Amino acid sequence: MNIDKANAALDAVYTADTPEALAKAYAAWAATYDSETAALGYLLPFLIAAWVARHVPSGEGPLLDAGCGTGLSGPSLKALGYEDIAGLDLSAEMLKIAGSRQAYSELKQAMLGDPLPWPDGHFRAFFSTGVFTISHAPASGLHELVRITRKGGHAIFTVRDQVFASGGFQATFDELEQAKKWRPVEESPWFRCYAIAEPEALVKTFVFEVV
Repeated sequence: MNIDKANAALDAVYTADTPEALAKAYAAWAATYDSETAALGYLLPFLIAAWVARHVPSGEGPLLDAGCGTGLSGPSLKALGYEDIAGLDLSAEMLKIAGSRQAYSELKQAMLGDPLPWPDGHFRAFFSTGVFTISHAPASGLHELVRITRKGGHAIFTVRDQVFASGGFQATFDELEQAKKWRPVEESPWFRCYAIAEPEALVKTFVFEVV
């Protein structure tokens, strides 16, 4: 497996400066995304299942995989007893691969930061990994995700270190808390999102309860 090729694809998505450019970069990467991110030791789609299992009882749903990509998280959660999982992603090519995994009850093409195609309080929880990162979804996208999550439900997501401050995430967290839309439950330390390569790439997992 060519780690250099994987790094080049990663650079392409990190340097995309518009949603259209990002979608194009993922369309080009979709066919080899799984094997190439595996070569880097990408942990997040599998590790997020631990936080979901900690806070959402097995079998409760529906859940939303926000920015599901090729759907790597779905089979892990299905194996843990979560049957009703929806996915959204901006890339039609990635969603096609996600659909082939037979782990999602519905898949929709949508962009985080835009209005989302579900009613208020629809989901038991949403989870998201590798999406609040460089050149990807804005912190403001959390408002819509909270809107479509029911009271008592959970918001479970990772944020990349390089965008946490510059992307205004703490301000968005505070705004939602002050508006009594959610309350903090858990915050991990910073940790590596790639076990093999990219040792400087750090993320933190946040868990909030929607109120």
